[in-house]
Amino acid sequence: MRPMEQRTILVTGATDGLGRALAADLAARGATVLVHGRDDRRGHDTLEEIRAAVPAARLHWYRADLASLDEVRELAQAVSADHKDLDTLVNNAGIGTTVPGGGVRQESADGHELRFAVNYLAGYLLTRLLLPVLRESAPSRIVNVSSLGQAPIDFGDVMLAAGYSGVRAYCQSKLAQVMFTVDLAEELAGTGVTVNALHPATYMPTKMVATPTSELREGVEATSRLVTDPELDEVSGRFFDGLRPSQALEQAYDAEARARLRELSENLSKARPPAH
Repeated sequence: MRPMEQRTILVTGATDGLGRALAADLAARGATVLVHGRDDRRGHDTLEEIRAAVPAARLHWYRADLASLDEVRELAQAVSADHKDLDTLVNNAGIGTTVPGGGVRQESADGHELRFAVNYLAGYLLTRLLLPVLRESAPSRIVNVSSLGQAPIDFGDVMLAAGYSGVRAYCQSKLAQVMFTVDLAEELAGTGVTVNALHPATYMPTKMVATPTSELREGVEATSRLVTDPELDEVSGRFFDGLRPSQALEQAYDAEARARLRELSENLSKARPPAH
């Protein structure tokens, strides 16, 4: 990888919790950080906070609500137009099991189950749309912030119209992220673009968690490692539990299941893999 001072890194969901702390960490290391969120005020507060700690920080703000695929497309278009190089994409944005909605099933602007839409489908589409610039910037990395909380995808009811549970919706979306990671790593083999996923830490102090059991710095350390560690230059398609290599649920390594998820994702997002 290039020196950090020469790298441009997009962090989604960077106005709160892990994303905010990660953006600050990467800015302090010298990278140009593209800070994404869905609220302009929180975005500007985040930039001011980082600049107060790192006066020389190179930061750019991008607003998009990832519950809308149109806004995901606008985000990708804006980033691609503004930056000819993109060295790393960190798909961190997400929502938890009960916030928002208090456990009641909700839908995205496009009519998809909300947690599947925001935690997985938005990152899928954003990654697909940014792949051309990531390929041109190779060596480059994609990091998907997932979770140990995983549940198999029921392809007969992916949107959980029957028997909805916020926990199930969250866990299904997080396994989908890992399935995409494994699938995309195979597709990108030999291109210089790597993709990995991780469970950053357990119950960090974020707005998703009522009773934290880990410190935020643990999650930042684990996620930052996937972004910065030169020992991971050739590592792709892996799932990490913090700093340790780990295994996702069995379905993540099922080629048929991944193919079904790929087809579903392409159809829902109207995205298609770029030509080789």
